[in-house]
Amino acid sequence: MKGMVFTEFLEMVEEKFGFDVVDNILEASKDKLSTGGAYTAIGTYSHGEIITLVTNLSTETNIPIPHLVHVFGTHLLGQFAAHYTQFFEEANNTFEFLESIDNHIHIEVLKLYPDAELPRFKCFHPDDKPNELTMIYSSERAMSDLAAGLIEGAIKYYKENITFTKMDLDNSNGKIVKFDLIKS
Repeated sequence: MKGMVFTEFLEMVEEKFGFDVVDNILEASKDKLSTGGAYTAIGTYSHGEIITLVTNLSTETNIPIPHLVHVFGTHLLGQFAAHYTQFFEEANNTFEFLESIDNHIHIEVLKLYPDAELPRFKCFHPDDKPNELTMIYSSERAMSDLAAGLIEGAIKYYKENITFTKMDLDNSNGKIVKFDLIKS
């Protein structure tokens, strides 16, 4: 997993909970972190390390892991929008942006980071309805709560009135999830 995810996660934790909480979760996690918690945005780290950090944040704050991961996804989308504005400016709305992830954004990411292990986002309009979008998320990492947060962040970014539902397609494993979005 790319280091930017780790650095942004720790920045979000500091912003929302304070430096002491960051220090506490790093201390609680240190035996399971390859770097002891010193991450660089361009590094590549084990997916298990972010799980360890989130688990320890949940223990520290008494906030459920799925909620923390969702909130992080929303935060991360805001950071992506700030640092990679061209991808957001190329899309006119949330649906166009989400549809561009696999066919455009991830292609560009792989040019920069050939070793990146990216989730898949297959999008289509059910029954050709332009105000509805179905997105199938698939990833061995089972981070669909992060994807839900990213979707929420995109909706906020484009200032649209969109609701969405999430349904596991693989027996609650979280590796394959269907998101149904409806624009009103």
